[in-house]
Order: sequence, then structure tokens, then C-alpha cells
Amino acid sequence: MTSLEIEVKFYLADPEKIRSRITAAAAETSGRHHEYNVCFDDRQFGLLNRKALLRLRKAGDSTELTYKGPPPEASNSKEFKIFTELEVAVSDFDTTAAILKALGFHAEQIYEKYRQTWTLDNGTLLCIDCMPFGCFLEIEGRAENIKKAAADLGLQWEKRILSNYLAIFDRIRAACGLAFNDVTFAGFRDSNMDFAPLILEFEAGSET
Repeated sequence: MTSLEIEVKFYLADPEKIRSRITAAAAETSGRHHEYNVCFDDRQFGLLNRKALLRLRKAGDSTELTYKGPPPEASNSKEFKIFTELEVAVSDFDTTAAILKALGFHAEQIYEKYRQTWTLDNGTLLCIDCMPFGCFLEIEGRAENIKKAAADLGLQWEKRILSNYLAIFDRIRAACGLAFNDVTFAGFRDSNMDFAPLILEFEAGSET
């Protein structure tokens, strides 16, 4: 079954402040866990060329295979990041990766993060993602609920980010001359650079 996902991100200079506000809102949390993601593509980069993503994710004790692609044209929006998503739970990370490789896909890029998720009463998901280059809040749900959650948390709507983490990393890598392709904590371990100015370029208000 095809699902349409609607979300926005906000860069968090102070993630603990937002975490406290979320906790005060009495949102239920499923806890914090580490995520290890592998993105696959074919030799012709067919997925990349059509702005699609095939991702195998290990998060805690669960493993999921996800396809993300462009939304129907009628669902396109400049206010939100909207995409088609198909996701299935699989029982074995390594075997699923082997199947994808046998089908002609290769592991193109790895990225990892720490994520804590909360669910509001209206079903809106709030996720604090700590990437190797910074922390973000991702809000996912119905469009009107996303806007309300952002306002309730004291976030400025014009500072929302619609790009994905890999696009942000590509900008950082190009600007800083990074020699690696995978977004891992080990890769950034020796970096003491301030990536905030580059991340802020992705805020919606910076486009006007």
C-alpha cells in the first residue's frame, strides 16, 4: 500500500531546550535508539536520477526496507516535504542486503544517527535526530498538525528545512572538502568545524 508522508525539519542549536518543551507537552516517547541506514542504487543510478531512495535500516532490534519517491504532482508543496513511501519490516538485515545485491543493487551510501521519537495525541510524530553534523527536529503528520506542533514548540515556520539529511551532507562535504561519502560518527570524530552556517542555508526563509 502506498503512503504519502508529510514532514518538515528544524535545525536545533539547543536540542535539550526542544526536548524539554516536548516533554512538557506530555507526548509519549518510544525512547532513543541508534539507526544504521544503507542506501542502495543500481549501476545506472536509476533511483537517484528519479529522486527516489531505497533504504535498508537497522534501528534497535528492528529492520526495515523503505522506498521513497516523488509524490503525485497534485501533492507537491513548497511548505512541506511530501513524498511517497513504501515500508516493510524484514527479519534479517544481512540477508535483505544480500538479496538487494543479488538483484543488481549496490550499497551507495551509509548514514547513521541517534533518534528519539514522541507521539502527540493527534498522531503527529516528533523526532529529534542527532546526526554526525548536528541535531534536528523532524515533525511528521497532517499538514495542519505539523504547523501547530511547530508553533506550540516555539519554532519559526520560515526556518523549516525541506531537504533530506544526505542533501545537507553533500553541501557540507563540498564546502569543507570532506573526503568521505558515508555519514558516520566515526567519519566526523576528528572534526571540530562549525557546520551551522551551512545547515542554515537550507532553511526555507533563506530562499526568499
